[in-house]
Amino acid sequence: MAPTPGEALKTQADKPLLAVLGGERRDPPPVWMMRQAGRYLPEYRQLREEKGSFLDLVYDSDAAAEVTLQPLKRFAQLDAAILFSDILIVPFAIGQNLSFVAGEGPRLTPPLVNARLEDLQPFPSRLEPIYATVAKVKAALDPSKALIGFAGSPWTVATYMVAGQGSRDQVETRRLAYADPGAFRAIVERIEEVTFGYLSAQVEAGADAVQLFDSWAGSLAPAEFERWVVAPTARLVGKLKKKHPGARVIGFPKGAGGKLAAYVLETGVDAVGLDETVDPIWAAKELPPDVVVQGNLDPLALLAGGKALKSSVAHILDAFAGRPHIFNLGHGILQETPVAHVEELLRQVKGGR
Repeated sequence: MAPTPGEALKTQADKPLLAVLGGERRDPPPVWMMRQAGRYLPEYRQLREEKGSFLDLVYDSDAAAEVTLQPLKRFAQLDAAILFSDILIVPFAIGQNLSFVAGEGPRLTPPLVNARLEDLQPFPSRLEPIYATVAKVKAALDPSKALIGFAGSPWTVATYMVAGQGSRDQVETRRLAYADPGAFRAIVERIEEVTFGYLSAQVEAGADAVQLFDSWAGSLAPAEFERWVVAPTARLVGKLKKKHPGARVIGFPKGAGGKLAAYVLETGVDAVGLDETVDPIWAAKELPPDVVVQGNLDPLALLAGGKALKSSVAHILDAFAGRPHIFNLGHGILQETPVAHVEELLRQVKGGR
């Protein structure tokens, strides 16, 4: 039976992260960390060794659910679990082959810089195990904790699909977008279509919120940023909220800098993730006061620990004291990060400075 409106509001109020995504200020703020489930945790490394490859782990829903929940079992102060998966599951479902090369990262074949999108054979069933993971996590998650699903934003996913791998400056993709915008638009629209269905199914399986990772948003000129980051994101957010009015969306346009205000206003995201290069004082001044911000501790400060960590955390908490804020990192936690430093961070955020 569906919850009554009153029950739905109570459920949301009991989850600090969702309360803040709804515009409420909480003190202390809710906290989670990008890549909080992963290689810095000894329990993850043990399970990864047992299961084999990264993709084997992602596609084993029981194991992926266990990985998703590992950090919450270790760190009681975390307010959310984020799905353990990868943004390249979407191009894998669109029809590219996906592999992870040790020491080099992901590879997609054939790269669309020299192959045709229409020649790819779609495999939508490649998304289904992810929904099973979401459902398993939701069933096991403490009711006070939120579950965050995610996908890559169309621009960032397109950069991998075109080049076949990650790159420092996304030259091949940027060149294609200028030289043949019609062909590139077809790629982006296909990603949009699949991503909408993917995120919608995650919400239906139990995700309370979703994050759109746009890791390479900062590589675009302003007009291209509007065309390939803002516009596709706005369409996705609009369609998702129309189908799921209660869904919350966090946008993370890494490297957007001075374009952050336009991104927030034009995309309709509920919160914007700030990377570590954004000055919190600048963001607090320049972004509209009702905008929910997420971030933005430098992962290297967390790696260093000690005075560097303490002063960095205090600076962020002070800067965002007057607005709805979700404490997070400016990017993913680094593999070498000591668990003790994460404990130190959480004590400071949740226990006072």
